[in-house]
Amino acid sequence: MEVLAIPVLACAELDRALRFYGALGFELIYEQEPPEPYAILRLGGAEIHLAARAGEPAAAGSLAGCYLQVPDVDAIHHHWVRLELPESGVPSLGLPADRPWGMREFTLVDPDGNRIRVGRILD
Repeated sequence: MEVLAIPVLACAELDRALRFYGALGFELIYEQEPPEPYAILRLGGAEIHLAARAGEPAAAGSLAGCYLQVPDVDAIHHHWVRLELPESGVPSLGLPADRPWGMREFTLVDPDGNRIRVGRILD
């Protein structure tokens, strides 16, 4: 049996989230209009879904997020660093580093506080 997991990330404003992920290089595959705004985005072989929600802006360290395993962490980070995001806060882009658990990775926090970790297994 083949299983595919696709994260659904909450966002306060779908249009703002679409602009943010579009600037990162994600391609919009599907967009559903209100009353239940929803979008499907793709970057390479990865897919994420965005669901609009009403409420307060998220704080840094939100529990929602996903992990993207990629062949070249530094190339993705180099592409995303052009957005000039700070290294902490909401939104933010951390620096790539080799971790003690055998991964090279960094964390992106989107404007809604969702954490996207990007990494690869160290050789």
